[in-house]
Amino acid sequence: MDALYAKDKATILLVDDTPDNLTLMTGLLKPLYQTKAANNGEKALKIARSVPPPDLILLDIMMPGLSGYDVCQALKSDPATRDIPIIFLTAMTATEEETKGLAMGAADFITKPVNPPVVLARVATQLRIKAAADFLKDQNVYLENEVAKRTRELAAIQDVTILAMASLAETRDSDTGGHILRTQHYVRSLAQKLQSHPRFQAYLDDYTISMLFKSAPLHDIGKVGIPDRILLKPGRFDDDEFRIMKSHAELGRAAIEHAEKRLGLEVPFLSCAKEIAYSHQEKWDGSGYPEGLSGDAIPISARLMAVADVYDALISRRVYKPGMPHDKAVQIIVEGKGTHFDPDMIDAFVELADEFHAIAQQFGDSDEDMAEKAAQMKRIAGE
Repeated sequence: MDALYAKDKATILLVDDTPDNLTLMTGLLKPLYQTKAANNGEKALKIARSVPPPDLILLDIMMPGLSGYDVCQALKSDPATRDIPIIFLTAMTATEEETKGLAMGAADFITKPVNPPVVLARVATQLRIKAAADFLKDQNVYLENEVAKRTRELAAIQDVTILAMASLAETRDSDTGGHILRTQHYVRSLAQKLQSHPRFQAYLDDYTISMLFKSAPLHDIGKVGIPDRILLKPGRFDDDEFRIMKSHAELGRAAIEHAEKRLGLEVPFLSCAKEIAYSHQEKWDGSGYPEGLSGDAIPISARLMAVADVYDALISRRVYKPGMPHDKAVQIIVEGKGTHFDPDMIDAFVELADEFHAIAQQFGDSDEDMAEKAAQMKRIAGE
């Protein structure tokens, strides 16, 4: 009997303004369930909202003060109690009354005088339905948590993979790890500033900006394929060396495309990464490389990266040069408006100059970083 009608002694709230009815129903249900009683609607709501809440409510309709309909409506409008099944227990027999109760969210409708076996059977049925619903709800919460967990893990794997690839390029270049972090934040800051601009708002939604932030570290991944004698040369390149150096844009895109082919699918953030790696050396006036694109033909992602990369190259110290003062770097960037850079992006950059400076300071290279990079370059050169 217990296995049929109860689930770990479920708690049932009995609501009726007539003491004899409460006594009758308590006597019927108490052998199988835990019971609580309320002789008015206000007390019923207080008990229903307690912790833990009852598993089921048997509710009279005609009561002074709050009617059963009022109590039902209050319970169903409250997220904390809306899933508690309610069985109306009443002497009212009109079809429209039953219809009204069911429309308000009641699970069942039992008329008085009650038939004890019928009451027990219907209570047991509603408790089984609630138990099944609770199980499914718990499973859904578990699955949602698992999906969220796996999503976080995949995002972390993406981030680690990107940083590993970017760090690989960094080990063969004069750039430090700080350059990767700084350019990420410059790009995001500039993109967010331009998010409402008429020329860019269709492209720069929140998702795309997050993809740009994730992709930015791969802008120089192609430098892995540049010979050390050229990559590490501190002076100016001759024409042949510069031609080879410029090939890093194509090498970078090719490396990312190869990774996509190995995956067997296109990955959104890698699409941004390909654009950035291939086109961030293009210039607004068409004098850049690899294709000599100009104006809006240059991808927005690459135009953003160009501003970030050049600013950081100017202000950052290298093993072969000191960093340029922030104000001087800003002046040079502004001088490139309409030639090297998209004019609207430079207007936004000027407004963000202090923010760029703060990012540069936050992720600045320490003396230890520079000493380690110098030793690393010396080892590579010796090889």
